[in-house]
Amino acid sequence: MEYPLYISFLFLVFLEFFCSSQAYTFHAGGKNGWILKPSESYNHWAERNRFQVNDTIVFKYKKGHDSVLIVHKDDYIKCKKDKPIHALKNGHSKFKFPKSGPFYFISGHANNCKNSQKLIVVVLSPNHNKTSVETPSTSPAPAPTKSAAASIIGGSSGLVWFFSLIMAAIFSSLV
Repeated sequence: MEYPLYISFLFLVFLEFFCSSQAYTFHAGGKNGWILKPSESYNHWAERNRFQVNDTIVFKYKKGHDSVLIVHKDDYIKCKKDKPIHALKNGHSKFKFPKSGPFYFISGHANNCKNSQKLIVVVLSPNHNKTSVETPSTSPAPAPTKSAAASIIGGSSGLVWFFSLIMAAIFSSLV
Protein backbone atom coordinates (compact mmCIF):
# COMPACT_ATOMS: atom_id res chain seq x y z
CA MET A 1 0.00 0.00 0.00
CA GLU A 2 3.01 2.32 0.41
CA TYR A 3 3.84 2.13 -3.29
CA PRO A 4 0.64 3.88 -4.55
CA LEU A 5 1.05 6.65 -1.96
CA TYR A 6 4.64 7.19 -3.10
CA ILE A 7 3.52 7.47 -6.74
CA SER A 8 0.71 9.86 -5.73
CA PHE A 9 3.16 12.08 -3.86
CA LEU A 10 5.52 12.21 -6.87
CA PHE A 11 2.58 13.14 -9.10
CA LEU A 12 1.67 16.02 -6.78
CA VAL A 13 5.25 17.32 -6.68
CA PHE A 14 5.54 17.14 -10.48
CA LEU A 15 2.22 18.92 -11.00
CA GLU A 16 3.14 21.75 -8.62
CA PHE A 17 6.52 22.20 -10.33
CA PHE A 18 4.85 22.24 -13.76
CA CYS A 19 2.32 24.89 -12.72
CA SER A 20 4.78 27.15 -10.94
CA SER A 21 7.36 27.18 -13.74
CA GLN A 22 5.19 28.56 -16.55
CA ALA A 23 6.79 31.48 -18.35
CA TYR A 24 4.84 33.82 -20.61
CA THR A 25 5.69 35.46 -23.91
CA PHE A 26 4.64 39.08 -24.41
CA HIS A 27 4.63 40.87 -27.78
CA ALA A 28 5.67 44.52 -27.47
CA GLY A 29 3.19 46.65 -29.38
CA GLY A 30 0.78 43.77 -29.93
CA LYS A 31 -0.01 42.84 -33.53
CA ASN A 32 1.53 46.08 -34.82
CA GLY A 33 4.92 45.26 -33.34
CA TRP A 34 7.70 47.68 -32.42
CA ILE A 35 6.62 50.76 -34.36
CA LEU A 36 7.02 54.52 -33.95
CA LYS A 37 3.42 55.45 -33.18
CA PRO A 38 1.53 52.55 -31.60
CA SER A 39 -2.20 52.86 -30.88
CA GLU A 40 -1.38 52.49 -27.16
CA SER A 41 1.82 53.79 -25.59
CA TYR A 42 4.34 51.09 -24.80
CA ASN A 43 4.53 52.09 -21.15
CA HIS A 44 0.73 52.02 -20.75
CA TRP A 45 0.75 48.53 -22.25
CA ALA A 46 3.52 47.43 -19.88
CA GLU A 47 1.68 48.82 -16.84
CA ARG A 48 -1.34 46.66 -17.68
CA ASN A 49 0.73 43.47 -17.69
CA ARG A 50 2.65 41.62 -15.00
CA PHE A 51 6.10 40.43 -15.98
CA GLN A 52 8.04 37.84 -14.01
CA VAL A 53 11.51 36.35 -14.13
CA ASN A 54 11.91 34.02 -17.16
CA ASP A 55 9.10 35.68 -19.11
CA THR A 56 10.04 36.70 -22.65
CA ILE A 57 9.27 39.87 -24.56
CA VAL A 58 9.27 39.79 -28.36
CA PHE A 59 9.92 42.85 -30.53
CA LYS A 60 8.85 42.61 -34.19
CA TYR A 61 10.14 45.27 -36.58
CA LYS A 62 11.61 45.59 -40.06
CA LYS A 63 15.18 44.30 -39.97
CA GLY A 64 17.68 46.98 -40.95
CA HIS A 65 15.17 49.80 -40.37
CA ASP A 66 15.00 49.66 -36.57
CA SER A 67 16.45 47.90 -33.55
CA VAL A 68 15.85 47.62 -29.84
CA LEU A 69 18.44 48.74 -27.34
CA ILE A 70 18.44 47.70 -23.70
CA VAL A 71 19.90 50.64 -21.80
CA HIS A 72 20.45 52.04 -18.31
CA LYS A 73 17.83 54.32 -16.75
CA ASP A 74 19.75 57.53 -17.44
CA ASP A 75 20.25 56.57 -21.10
CA TYR A 76 16.53 55.76 -21.32
CA ILE A 77 15.58 59.21 -20.00
CA LYS A 78 18.03 61.00 -22.33
CA CYS A 79 17.51 58.61 -25.29
CA LYS A 80 21.25 57.94 -25.48
CA LYS A 81 22.04 55.08 -27.86
CA ASP A 82 25.83 55.03 -27.77
CA LYS A 83 26.38 52.58 -24.86
CA PRO A 84 23.58 50.01 -24.78
CA ILE A 85 23.70 47.09 -22.39
CA HIS A 86 22.48 44.89 -25.24
CA ALA A 87 21.37 45.50 -28.83
CA LEU A 88 18.65 43.50 -30.58
CA LYS A 89 18.75 43.85 -34.37
CA ASN A 90 17.30 40.82 -36.17
CA GLY A 91 13.72 42.03 -36.74
CA HIS A 92 12.18 39.40 -34.48
CA SER A 93 14.08 39.98 -31.27
CA LYS A 94 13.40 38.09 -28.07
CA PHE A 95 14.58 39.01 -24.60
CA LYS A 96 14.14 36.72 -21.59
CA PHE A 97 14.00 38.55 -18.26
CA PRO A 98 16.78 37.06 -16.09
CA LYS A 99 15.93 38.87 -12.84
CA SER A 100 13.39 41.13 -11.19
CA GLY A 101 13.55 44.91 -11.45
CA PRO A 102 13.18 47.54 -14.18
CA PHE A 103 14.36 47.01 -17.76
CA TYR A 104 14.69 49.94 -20.17
CA PHE A 105 14.19 49.51 -23.93
CA ILE A 106 14.59 52.20 -26.59
CA SER A 107 14.49 52.27 -30.38
CA GLY A 108 17.90 52.32 -32.02
CA HIS A 109 16.63 54.18 -35.09
CA ALA A 110 17.30 57.93 -35.56
CA ASN A 111 15.05 60.00 -33.27
CA ASN A 112 12.41 57.34 -32.61
CA CYS A 113 13.23 57.23 -28.90
CA LYS A 114 12.69 60.97 -28.59
CA ASN A 115 9.35 60.41 -30.32
CA SER A 116 8.27 57.98 -27.59
CA GLN A 117 9.37 54.65 -29.04
CA LYS A 118 10.64 53.41 -25.72
CA LEU A 119 9.48 51.07 -23.01
CA ILE A 120 10.01 50.39 -19.30
CA VAL A 121 9.21 46.88 -18.09
CA VAL A 122 9.18 46.20 -14.38
CA VAL A 123 9.74 42.51 -13.66
CA LEU A 124 8.17 41.38 -10.40
CA SER A 125 10.00 39.35 -7.81
CA PRO A 126 9.24 35.61 -7.80
CA ASN A 127 6.95 36.08 -4.76
CA HIS A 128 4.31 38.01 -6.74
CA ASN A 129 1.41 36.19 -8.38
CA LYS A 130 1.22 36.33 -12.17
CA THR A 131 -1.93 38.27 -13.01
CA SER A 132 -2.88 40.84 -15.57
CA VAL A 133 -4.79 43.93 -14.55
CA GLU A 134 -7.63 44.67 -16.94
CA THR A 135 -8.15 48.32 -17.77
CA PRO A 136 -10.20 49.74 -20.62
CA SER A 137 -8.30 51.04 -23.60
CA THR A 138 -9.08 52.14 -27.11
CA SER A 139 -7.29 49.14 -28.56
CA PRO A 140 -6.90 45.87 -26.71
CA ALA A 141 -3.43 44.45 -26.27
CA PRO A 142 -3.00 40.76 -27.01
CA ALA A 143 -2.82 38.44 -24.06
CA PRO A 144 0.46 36.75 -23.27
CA THR A 145 0.79 33.41 -25.04
CA LYS A 146 0.88 30.16 -23.15
CA SER A 147 0.21 26.52 -23.80
CA ALA A 148 -3.28 25.06 -23.62
CA ALA A 149 -2.20 22.93 -20.68
CA ALA A 150 -1.05 26.02 -18.82
CA SER A 151 -4.40 27.72 -19.45
CA ILE A 152 -6.32 24.81 -18.01
CA ILE A 153 -4.00 23.82 -15.16
CA GLY A 154 -2.35 27.11 -14.20
CA GLY A 155 -5.50 29.13 -13.53
CA SER A 156 -5.50 28.87 -9.77
CA SER A 157 -3.15 27.11 -7.39
CA GLY A 158 -6.10 26.01 -5.23
CA LEU A 159 -7.76 24.40 -8.21
CA VAL A 160 -4.51 22.68 -9.14
CA TRP A 161 -4.11 21.21 -5.68
CA PHE A 162 -7.74 20.06 -5.60
CA PHE A 163 -7.36 18.42 -9.00
CA SER A 164 -4.06 16.83 -7.91
CA LEU A 165 -5.60 15.34 -4.79
CA ILE A 166 -8.52 13.85 -6.74
CA MET A 167 -6.16 12.36 -9.33
CA ALA A 168 -3.90 10.97 -6.60
CA ALA A 169 -6.88 9.41 -4.82
CA ILE A 170 -8.15 7.83 -8.05
CA PHE A 171 -4.68 6.57 -8.97
CA SER A 172 -4.16 5.13 -5.46
CA SER A 173 -7.43 3.23 -5.59
CA LEU A 174 -6.54 1.69 -8.97
CA VAL A 175 -3.13 0.35 -7.94
